[in-house]
This record gives sequence, structure tokens and C-alpha cells, in this order.
Amino acid sequence: MRSLAILTLVLGAILLLPFSVVTASAGVVAKIDLSEQRMRVYVDSDRKYSWAVSTARRGYRTPTGNFKPTRMYKSYFSRKYHGSPMPHSIFFYGGYAIHGTDAIKSLGSPVSHGCIRLHPSNAAVLFGLVKSHGAANTRITITR
Repeated sequence: MRSLAILTLVLGAILLLPFSVVTASAGVVAKIDLSEQRMRVYVDSDRKYSWAVSTARRGYRTPTGNFKPTRMYKSYFSRKYHGSPMPHSIFFYGGYAIHGTDAIKSLGSPVSHGCIRLHPSNAAVLFGLVKSHGAANTRITITR
């Protein structure tokens, strides 16, 4: 009797498996190349954007690796760097974030304290994409 119950449970699980798996959207992938100072944004595997960024200057670092957004703020001001504005912030590793900047003439050069700076309008686009697809469906990849 016990083996029949176990067999019924196993067969039931196998039959229900296709219905319990939720198909996740490919979502948003932001690939940042530190050597190029460029971000490429893919939506559902299609490259949609390529933007100049500014990352860590000498003496600071931008972490490399694969990350997911941990928190997001449409309007944020740095607690560490004199209340500097960080519009459309997407935090991905502790205090590191992708965010807009008013120092747009510096985009394409490493000048930040470690965050990834974008033109404010590009930061707004990325923020909207992550918000609409969800943080769980967003990947941030940073390479040298």
C-alpha cells in the first residue's frame, strides 16, 4: 500500500511538472565593458541600446561579475559623496549602482568612484526597462 502511494505521488508530480514551471521572460541584460566604457542593453535577447558610460577612475573600482538589481530609486542622493544626485539608480552590489549623471561630458571616460554613470535620459530608459521586466528578469554583467 505504501509503495502504491509513493508511486502515485511521483507520477502525479511528473504529470504536473510542465504546468508548474513558469516560463520566465529573457528580460533585460545590461552588459558593461569597462575597457570600452560602454553599456549594451539587450531586451529579450535583442540588442536595443549601446551607450557610453563612466566607471571607476584610478584609485577606485567598479566590481566585475554578474549581478541582479537589489534596489531601485527614481530619485536618490549619495550619502557618501556630498549628497550628489543619482537619478534613476539601480543598485546591484552594496553601494554600487547604475545611475544618471549631470557630468555628461565625462561619459566614455573612467571618472566615477565606482558606480556606472549614464546620460540621464539613458538611465531613465534602463530604469523603465528593469521596472517593467522586473529585477528577477534583469542581469547586469560587468567585464574588463
